[in-house]
Amino acid sequence: MKKMDSLGLKMCSYQANLFELSKDSVDCSSKIFIRRFMNSKLAKRMDSVGFMFDSLSIQDAINELEAQYGPSSYGIEKFNVEELHWIGYIYRYWAYVSGKSSKQIYKIVKPEQLRKLYFPYHSLDPLQAIDRIMEEIQPQINEQIDDISRGVIALRKVRNKTTC
Repeated sequence: MKKMDSLGLKMCSYQANLFELSKDSVDCSSKIFIRRFMNSKLAKRMDSVGFMFDSLSIQDAINELEAQYGPSSYGIEKFNVEELHWIGYIYRYWAYVSGKSSKQIYKIVKPEQLRKLYFPYHSLDPLQAIDRIMEEIQPQINEQIDDISRGVIALRKVRNKTTC
């Protein structure tokens, strides 16, 4: 794992503020905004350290996302600003220290899962929170892997029967 530094903290703060501003700046639900962001070209740029040398305001970032995906009013549920701030911060912190892309982190944990963990973990150090989140979701990940493995085994059995 990479050690957090001042540049990483600035990126975490930028993303946290971006998520917070999304509540009033976009019409879609918070889950849709976060999904769009975590899979966006902007997030991919943020995954590289050079992003902080761009002079992109938070409103410009919102506009860039809207330009990439188009405006959407899909979904109605908006997270509160504290939850959005924390989720944005945790996602960026996790990506920065782990070296994983935003897209990879999003696949590991969805925003609704983070929202449920906000109250118990928001006051922890971000690295401690990430460790606890991983402990919380590890059984779910193992279950998904088991489901996939069972599916692969079943598919192989079907293929073997048809080739005999």
